[in-house]
Amino acid sequence: MPYIRNLILTFLLLIPGIALAHGPTRQKLTLAVDVAAAPDAVWAVIGNFQDMSWHPAIFSTKGEGGNAIDATRVLTLEKEGGPTISEVLYKYDAAKMSYSYRINEVDVAVLPVTNYSSHLTVTPNAAGGSHIEWRGAFYRGYPNNDPPENLNDAAAIAAVTAVYKAGLDALEKKFGK
Repeated sequence: MPYIRNLILTFLLLIPGIALAHGPTRQKLTLAVDVAAAPDAVWAVIGNFQDMSWHPAIFSTKGEGGNAIDATRVLTLEKEGGPTISEVLYKYDAAKMSYSYRINEVDVAVLPVTNYSSHLTVTPNAAGGSHIEWRGAFYRGYPNNDPPENLNDAAAIAAVTAVYKAGLDALEKKFGK
């Protein structure tokens, strides 16, 4: 009996250490906006994986493969020669007005995330316009414990929120509320 009690006690003492030893938690974020335009009109602007000119932070998009699975694109931010983000398309459904992609290369100084994937969808809303939803899942830019402030969970969430908000705000301005 003392052996079992000691085994249980040892296990209970190890639990806090196990909890502290795990790495970062996958973050999830969803932002959406309703606009006055019909879904087909919105999809005509955002449905081409090779064209992200609708987003104000994107200077240019260069890609290969159109809207086929495994198509790639490189987004140049801000200005010619600016920082880049490389992405790959892994799901595309024009009938459902939805596509999913992931980042396969980005400097964490540009976007403080790792293992980022995202989904962009357009659906009709009750008012006759469109509901645009942008959701993503990602880890912070520093995968180990005790990340620096610029690469922690809060920094990753803030950066992705800013990207989504800027894009959705631009679409709302283009299509009306």
